[in-house]
Amino acid sequence: MGPHHIRKLWGVVVVALVSLGVLVAPVGAYDNPDLLPDHPTPVIDLARIFSETQRAQLETSLDDVEERTGWKLRVLTQYERTPGLAVREFWGLDERSLLLVADPRGGNLLNFNVGDAYFAMMPRTYWVELQTRYGNQYYVKDHGEDGAIADALNAVEICLERGGCQVVPGLPHEQWLWTLTTSILGGLIAGFAAYPRKEGETIAWAWLLLLSPLWVMLFGVFGVAPVVTRTSEVMPLVRNGVGFLAGGVAAYLIAQATVGRKLQSDADG
Repeated sequence: MGPHHIRKLWGVVVVALVSLGVLVAPVGAYDNPDLLPDHPTPVIDLARIFSETQRAQLETSLDDVEERTGWKLRVLTQYERTPGLAVREFWGLDERSLLLVADPRGGNLLNFNVGDAYFAMMPRTYWVELQTRYGNQYYVKDHGEDGAIADALNAVEICLERGGCQVVPGLPHEQWLWTLTTSILGGLIAGFAAYPRKEGETIAWAWLLLLSPLWVMLFGVFGVAPVVTRTSEVMPLVRNGVGFLAGGVAAYLIAQATVGRKLQSDADG
């Protein structure tokens, strides 16, 4: 390999290293206090997500929450311009402060800077669920950026009033459909396990108990628990219970008419 090729190879390596350094280098701390308002406010709306009326209502609501509960809720919306670390001193952010940062440029609208004291009431999984539920592109498309921010803050306020939450309050329609599906699947497994395998038997209790870890998990853990921990409404539970029973009866009758009949004919033969 000649000197020219060696120099060319080194050039490629240097460019690659520089590019890699740009890609993996941590983002430097950014501080631009010039973008801060000249008056106290819990909302800095640089992305212009809210109307003047909405912003005023949100400011009043967040001030009221802080006065009643002692917990700070702050909102920063940004697009291309951001005050960065300057908001810490401006708002006096501490362990009892929650900063919601809304940036439409990312895949998820919402980000949360959570004070350590919040984790005693709402675990880290709560904030992940909060972000994925209200900040995803589909929710933002249906409810608007302002609606997504308001709904996320409302969920936090509800938990502050309750003294804490393990999960985000409310049962979205998509999540309920998932619980209904697992309830029906649990019923199908229970019904198939329960069909009689012996003459004179009505329910195969041994098989039903043997497969109980599976159908109890599907119905109880995935079908009932997400409902009772997120809402006090009775109808989702009733529908899931009906789905479980319907799946169980259907699987029981089909298994009895097919597999059970074949076993009976084999025994007679």
